[in-house]
Amino acid sequence: MILELLLLLLAASLGTYISEAKNSSSPLTCAGIPYPFGKSGKAMKGFEISCGGINGTSPILQLGKHAYQIEDISLQGKLSIDTGVIFQSCRGDVTDGSGWIDLEGTPYTISDTESSKNALTMVGCDRTVLILGLQTILSSGCSTFCDSSIINGSCSGLGCCQASIPMGLKSFSLMRGNIDNVRTINPPVNVADTTCFQAFFVKKSSFSFSTEMLQDVMDGDQVSQARYPMVLDWSIGNETCEEAGRKKETYACKENSYCYNSTNGVGYRCNCNPGYDGNPYSNDGCKGVGLSLLLIIIGSLWLYWLSNKRKLIKMKAKFFEQNGGLFLQQQILSQGSNATLKIFSIEELEKATNNFNEKQILGHGGYGTVYKGVLPSKKVVAIKKSKLVDESQIEQFINEITILSQINHRNVVRLLGCCLETQVPLLVYEFISNRTLFHHIHGQTNDFSMPWEDRLRIAAETAGVLAYLHSTTSTPIIHRDIKATNILLDENYTAKVSDFGASRSVPLDQTHITTLVQGTLGYLDPEYFHTSQLTEKSDVYSFGVVLAELLTREIPISSTRSEDQRNLAIYFTLMFDKQHLIQLIEPQIIEEAGMEHLFVVAQLARRCLNLKGEERPTMKEVAMELEGLRSIFHKQQLAPQNLKKIEHLPGGIVLSVGCTEASNQYSLEVDMLASMDLPR
Repeated sequence: MILELLLLLLAASLGTYISEAKNSSSPLTCAGIPYPFGKSGKAMKGFEISCGGINGTSPILQLGKHAYQIEDISLQGKLSIDTGVIFQSCRGDVTDGSGWIDLEGTPYTISDTESSKNALTMVGCDRTVLILGLQTILSSGCSTFCDSSIINGSCSGLGCCQASIPMGLKSFSLMRGNIDNVRTINPPVNVADTTCFQAFFVKKSSFSFSTEMLQDVMDGDQVSQARYPMVLDWSIGNETCEEAGRKKETYACKENSYCYNSTNGVGYRCNCNPGYDGNPYSNDGCKGVGLSLLLIIIGSLWLYWLSNKRKLIKMKAKFFEQNGGLFLQQQILSQGSNATLKIFSIEELEKATNNFNEKQILGHGGYGTVYKGVLPSKKVVAIKKSKLVDESQIEQFINEITILSQINHRNVVRLLGCCLETQVPLLVYEFISNRTLFHHIHGQTNDFSMPWEDRLRIAAETAGVLAYLHSTTSTPIIHRDIKATNILLDENYTAKVSDFGASRSVPLDQTHITTLVQGTLGYLDPEYFHTSQLTEKSDVYSFGVVLAELLTREIPISSTRSEDQRNLAIYFTLMFDKQHLIQLIEPQIIEEAGMEHLFVVAQLARRCLNLKGEERPTMKEVAMELEGLRSIFHKQQLAPQNLKKIEHLPGGIVLSVGCTEASNQYSLEVDMLASMDLPR
């Protein structure tokens, strides 16, 4: 009651501000544009706008050759514009506007913050779209499929998909294509070869997908006229606050204001000091709100904080129970002194990560964001903030947390605990310091290349982990997202398999699990596109792609390779089957290991990449063969150059030790590659 009275008094004292807030809901006009924006000659450089529309009063932002109506401007660094479709294909008529966004040299960046997050959205069936950032490196992407289970309001891969926007994105290009040989089963709409699809940027919170929208898009009903809201972040210049503050003549923050650095891209922004309100970029723009009003505000905020604290305590208890905290506590108690999992409070993890500061972010994965944290014991940990958890599967989620906490393998990133006091549970892992395998084989300069001995050992360690998960644990576990970025390396370059966000345990009486779209393009089992089922052999296929990366130092999907070579798995298989493998393997490792040795590794990778899962080896067989190859390679390094000794591997493979030249007189058992074009 007291809080309500104070808020009423506050509202009366702030009548002017309340009035302005009401008016802000009406359409933005040129008369309401705040500085630093304005017409030419009256705006800060880079923030010029023009006026247009029916009455000539609508603010227009010019980006290159394209003009966009401004829907809203926030002095907190946000600008909302009205955009359209950036790519559309309809019955052979292609409209490609993906080049329209080039924000280089402007104060704008495509927003990726939580409150105004954009997404590249695609509506259609059996299509793939990829965002390529600088140097045409794959940044993000998504694929759509269609079946009878399409749900209104859900844009997660069925008829509609959304790809997240990388931080700091100013320009990009799109790569798109069909997913061939994917049969659409019981589609909810009329699907034909001539159907249409479209891609566009949109503020996620402003978009709602429907089957009617899908049908309209695929029928080509005026899809090019569709308009969508998109948010840009803006900042001043390209200097930090400290650097800009030294140049008083160009410093944008005026009296009674302070400066803070942009968190998305370069530059800085300004804000009025506490007790002041207004425009921090204008002279005398920040005005005091008065002592009595300030006391009312402080009192109101204190009561509001107290009320919120009580609500927060109740909410944490609700989330703890909703996320299976009571069930997990029982699981931990049942383990007694053998329990290794700790339940953390949200306060502990907020303190460890400096309130989840963006500077603590280690990376963004398909299933969430990973932060670096330091516990009171000075132990460094990695804290994973997942994107979502299906509430109907909380018990299964807790069971799998328990299973993962009991995995005791030197090459698995260890799960230390979790926090269940938030809407989406947080997972705490041991911290691995030496980045990812992807970084070491693709991110290094040409002056340095990882030695073959290390690559072979990392491959053997990773295979050993997967064999352990598939056959040694009490309940078999399918990882479902094996890739080079999920293989971490410690300071000794020891492999540590991570990111079990997609992992699922398989009951002993089953051989597969049925799932919605999971995994990563370029690594995903081709059988999945036909069956929607992932098996242990799906991990084998993904591992085969990693082996191909280690042999070739090529990325799984690349727009810089020709069209028939974009997918590494297909390219590697074709070169192997045509006996042209020597053209693809990195020359350095041929010098180190010899082609005959590398051919045996390539032969193993080729078997892993068989299109039919039943024709692939098990991970246990793969791990045994790689350990055998390591042993032989070690002997080869120790043996005199003229020594020839025949070694036998499991499965009947024969390799001569000491031979440094590849024989061109071997015969290959060729598996015909099915005609299937994976997403590019």
